Amino acid sequence: MEFRVLGTVAVVTERGEPLPLGPAKRRSLLAMLLLHPNAAVPVDRLTEALWDEEPPRHSRTVLQGHVSRLRALFADHGAPAHGVELVTQGPAYLLRLPEALLDAHRFEELLQRARVRHEPREAVATLQAALGLWRGPAFAGTVQSPLLETAAHGLEELRLAAVEELARAHGRLGEDDAAAAVLRTEAVAHPLRESLIAALMLALSRAGRQSDALDWFHRTRRLLADQLGINPGAVLTGAYTALLRADAPEGTPASCEPRERKEAVAPVSAVPARPAPQLLPRRPRGFTGREGELAALDRATSSVPAALAVITGSAGVGKTALAVHWAHRRHADFPDGRLFADLCGYSPVPARGTTAVLREFLLALGVPAEGMPGSPEAMGARYRELTAGRRMLVVLDNARDSEQVRPLLPDGEDCVTLVTSRDRLGGLVASDAARPVPLTELPPAQSTALLTAVLGADLVEAEPEAAARLAELCDGLPLALRVAAARLATGPHRGLAAFAGELADEQNRLDLLKAGDTGVAAALGLSVQHLPEQARRMFHRLGPHTGAALDVCTAAALADCPPRQAAVALDQLADAQLVVETGPQSYVLHDLVRLYARTLTPGHDSGGLLRLLDHWIHTLLAASAAAEPGSQPCCTVPPGARPSAAIRTFTDRTSALAWYSAERSTLGGAVAAATAAGLHDRAWRLVLLQWPLIVWQVRDGWVPLLEQGLVSAEHDGDLGAQSRARALLGWVLAEEGRPREALVQLECAPELAARAGDTGGEAVARINLAVALARHGERERPRDLLVRALALAERAGLTETVTLAHQHLTHHLLAVGASAEAAVHAARGLALAAPPAAAPRRVVLRTLYGEVLAARGRTGDAVRELDDAIREARAHGYEEGETVARSVLATLGAHRAPARDGAGADGLLPVGAAGPRGKGRLNRS
Repeated sequence: MEFRVLGTVAVVTERGEPLPLGPAKRRSLLAMLLLHPNAAVPVDRLTEALWDEEPPRHSRTVLQGHVSRLRALFADHGAPAHGVELVTQGPAYLLRLPEALLDAHRFEELLQRARVRHEPREAVATLQAALGLWRGPAFAGTVQSPLLETAAHGLEELRLAAVEELARAHGRLGEDDAAAAVLRTEAVAHPLRESLIAALMLALSRAGRQSDALDWFHRTRRLLADQLGINPGAVLTGAYTALLRADAPEGTPASCEPRERKEAVAPVSAVPARPAPQLLPRRPRGFTGREGELAALDRATSSVPAALAVITGSAGVGKTALAVHWAHRRHADFPDGRLFADLCGYSPVPARGTTAVLREFLLALGVPAEGMPGSPEAMGARYRELTAGRRMLVVLDNARDSEQVRPLLPDGEDCVTLVTSRDRLGGLVASDAARPVPLTELPPAQSTALLTAVLGADLVEAEPEAAARLAELCDGLPLALRVAAARLATGPHRGLAAFAGELADEQNRLDLLKAGDTGVAAALGLSVQHLPEQARRMFHRLGPHTGAALDVCTAAALADCPPRQAAVALDQLADAQLVVETGPQSYVLHDLVRLYARTLTPGHDSGGLLRLLDHWIHTLLAASAAAEPGSQPCCTVPPGARPSAAIRTFTDRTSALAWYSAERSTLGGAVAAATAAGLHDRAWRLVLLQWPLIVWQVRDGWVPLLEQGLVSAEHDGDLGAQSRARALLGWVLAEEGRPREALVQLECAPELAARAGDTGGEAVARINLAVALARHGERERPRDLLVRALALAERAGLTETVTLAHQHLTHHLLAVGASAEAAVHAARGLALAAPPAAAPRRVVLRTLYGEVLAARGRTGDAVRELDDAIREARAHGYEEGETVARSVLATLGAHRAPARDGAGADGLLPVGAAGPRGKGRLNRS
């Protein structure tokens, strides 16, 4: 099976047959999922892609229908055998697939491989294979959408870069006619791409076709003037000048985007009248990826007088490497020189003063030492005088703040300034029209490519999974990746898998990511050293945090401070690139940064951990109340728990479940931390309070967490907690097809609840046990258990549990032929299940009632009840309930309703019986 986006979006079987994907919107949905393989794509983002204007009121329903049809199509053609699965994760969808099945992934992989191949014949073959994957414009056959169009444009840019690289490889082999043929096709399609035209001109010249080459220049110059009102840039003009000199050098760059300029074209000499200073460090070795950021720098510095770009990012993310690489790549645009200064804003040595940097620049610009101006103001004036009228690049690396940069800005309109900083330098953006170019961690493919560039392809290709794991443990941070590669290259012989195993231990990770005087901890330490006091105190308290996502409420709990104070400190940390702002009052704390914060936390701050755990418990109680309105809490806060200064608010079930899903790994880490610290009374609560998500995603690997919760409940000696843990664990085991293990847990749960005096817990435990036994083939005992559960729930006044008991009694009595009694329970359950909170339960009960009525010969009444169930399921986006109701209706020979375009929310209720607070559905085994 193959997934294609390099052309018309398609899925092709092993025999080369395309699957019938259906309309453009379904193809577009698939395209969006393929843009983010193995990652959850929110429904809102998918909606934005499928409807470029205001989406229709039932857009979510339409979207779910397309998802359902794609799932059915994949299942019918053996997708699971290929590791392909379309799953729901809260309010998002995720397409799991081996990335090798996606043509865009294989294209980028081949392109990266070609870039590290030094033998041009191998590069030609690899690039031809990569370009052979293209069958037309990327994402063809989809709806017009800015999201998909942007992605298609990015892939097209990569394709053109591959074409230019193929031409250069042909050129290195002396195959100039082949290079010209490759470039001419693309030049016709992209007549304003100056780098492409320049490369074609040089290839034609080397092939002895000088007049054709000059003709392409004049044709392009006219097009630029007529369509854009500009003159050719430096790369195209440089190629023209070289042709006039019959020079056509082999190494002339052809892939970089030139900075556009307004001045008239003239074949002037590349040698300026005054010395062209070259203070730039050498080109960084092993630089890889960053095509998006390089393109962003091109845009930020094009056609803007006195362009100023600010590259911002965290310690070790590669800001200097990006700036220097771009400066070398665009050297032809700056014939009057390139200046560079490390301002030491975040360094072990003091920051450099303006006077020292200006003196260095003036000396490079030809001012003799004896003629140096006597004051900083005079030096600045002389510097601006000498840079006016020149085309120069000034790189100001490692700036601490905007004030350190402003006196060093050149005066020439054709000068470009690049600044790198760990601070966001908002002052430069506000006062000097600086364009920010944020730099984040490398994505997985580029991280692996960096390891390949440093270690060599053989080592990485021998252990690809270990290389990917190593990149993940390094957080995609270039500094960490280079240090890891250095340790592998210079240390005792060991493979990538062994070293990744060592890095997996959080206690030693930072020590392992240190080589000589270079390391992640040292780089982060310099950032922390320059923080304002309030932010530094906050950073020192972040160590106990167990996940990546961090909101203001959680930070306030960790730091034991008011939320407003936490918000200010987090903003300061974001300015210093130690956390990443992802939304209003929402941030991300990467693992390496969190581990470094932990080293600064005195005694690992057990008080901070306790505050964090209590905060999670309060938040989980709020989330479960929103996710299952009307349900009773499965536990209370532990004795002595501190109230949280502030907790998140959840407006509805959707927002609560989305939070549960997003925080699942963080909560798992909190359980592990609580267990390790012996805080078992917190640990089991953190497990059981996740029941709404467990109920909705029942087959998603919950057994280890629930077993851990049961162990903590036993350590804590809480019988009620043990009962609920066993009831929930048994139900999950039953859903996973492990009935014997499930019954071991479920048989114990009712007695434990009774001993604890937990009437509600006992009722739920009996319901879960009854359903499991019924599935196992028993007929009498489930009825007794359910009748007893109903009596217990009614005595305790637990309306939702009473409704659940009626539901399962209806189902069981129907199965054993007692339809009259089943009808009574169905009617009572419906009377108790008040909409809208209990809408899914009402759909299940209506469907059961329809079956009961049909069994009693009242077919007309049954059809009306099932029609009502379908309408209610559709109104509340409950796809599974609608499907079951339609199936029952079809068995009556009365399927009159037309199929709709779309279905309800996948996973709204789980497959199986009761959850910890009684969520359940029909059991049709």
